[in-house]
Amino acid sequence: MKVLDVLTPPAVRASGNFEALALGIPGPLLIVPRRVRDERGFFLETWSERDFDALGVAERFVQDNHSSSAAAGTVRGMHFQLPPRAQAKLVRVLRGAVLDVVVDMRRGSPTYGRHAAVELSAADARQVYVPVGFAHGFCTLEPETEVAYKASDYYDPGLERGLAWDDPDLALPWPVAPGRAVLSDKDRRQPRLRDAVRSFA
Repeated sequence: MKVLDVLTPPAVRASGNFEALALGIPGPLLIVPRRVRDERGFFLETWSERDFDALGVAERFVQDNHSSSAAAGTVRGMHFQLPPRAQAKLVRVLRGAVLDVVVDMRRGSPTYGRHAAVELSAADARQVYVPVGFAHGFCTLEPETEVAYKASDYYDPGLERGLAWDDPDLALPWPVAPGRAVLSDKDRRQPRLRDAVRSFA
């Protein structure tokens, strides 16, 4: 496991077929599923309301999203949605690999503006739980990478916001040079953290 900017040693909780590891800032978790293999391949659970409740993830997910990125070095982020439609997310990779990044945007948090980052891949099947109050994004490490995530509220374009992926105050550990990152026009225009709306308690 490669975890960047971890403030404390990972704490492990387990329930059913899942383990949850702390990512160094309070809230986000790395979820590790148990994989059952045989001669046919493998089987694993990706979500269990009962077990996730026991891990401290008491979310009601209402929407599933799926993205495909053709090129390695594609950056999607850093995204969040404002209250009253703020979203928690559960992120996993279906094909390829990413560096997944979260930034604490909770007012008054001792880790406000801090980030945690972890590699996710289809090969390891790990997931990141992103609570409300965090911006989220990722950079693809392989071509033709596909990412799926659950969201705890419905997409609302009027409340969608973001942070500049290359904000020097955040110093996010992207594995791609700024001039080589593949970005949407919208993500090129996102504000720095110091200029973003502070909307999370």
